[in-house]
Amino acid sequence: MALRKMWKALRSSPVDTLYTWQNQRFLWVVMAVAMGGLVLIAHSFFQLYLYMAPCEQCVYIRFAMLIVAAGGVIGAINPKVLVLKVIGTIAAFTGSILGLMYSVKLDRIHRALHDADGLFGVQGCSTEPHFPLELPLAQWSPDWFKPTGDCGYDAPNVPDGVILDSVQQWFINMYAASDGWYLIPPLKFMNMAQACFLAFGLVFAVLVIMVVVWGIRVARGKPERTTA
Repeated sequence: MALRKMWKALRSSPVDTLYTWQNQRFLWVVMAVAMGGLVLIAHSFFQLYLYMAPCEQCVYIRFAMLIVAAGGVIGAINPKVLVLKVIGTIAAFTGSILGLMYSVKLDRIHRALHDADGLFGVQGCSTEPHFPLELPLAQWSPDWFKPTGDCGYDAPNVPDGVILDSVQQWFINMYAASDGWYLIPPLKFMNMAQACFLAFGLVFAVLVIMVVVWGIRVARGKPERTTA
């Protein structure tokens, strides 16, 4: 019933409906939870549980996701307040653009490493990351932001002597058989870089729609609140 009402409102007045949505917390909360959740899954499940070591571009992607998540948190404080909406939107845009760039580079490396004729002209990965503004994240939190793997090689690497439980063994066998991380491992459908590109692309598209709708409302002469 709620979805039907939302769809009806969107069809009858798309600009006003989309503007109303961006002034509600749920959109910003979803952005923050989705991107923050992806970082937690990458670290806790894939890195720690399945022994997939993060590469240089992987930790950059984590950083970009956290910027988007921070933008969502800022916007969710009170999206009706102009300054919070502007800061949240800029942060989310910055994170999504960086994430798209990192994902494209990782995908190029992945393709090159899996194609013997495509290695020429493609830079590999470093174990010494350089984050924007020279933030020493690898020193502050090495478990999250220190690259310990190679770009394009994201298969599990289980240390010697580790005893796996049955669930771990099942997942590790699945990803090992597909020679790396894929959204659908048996079909080798959508590698990690492509999946991240899709996530950042969705965020970027939503932000563009929000800004366009916002601009239309401003052009109509409907002022925004500047304070709480």
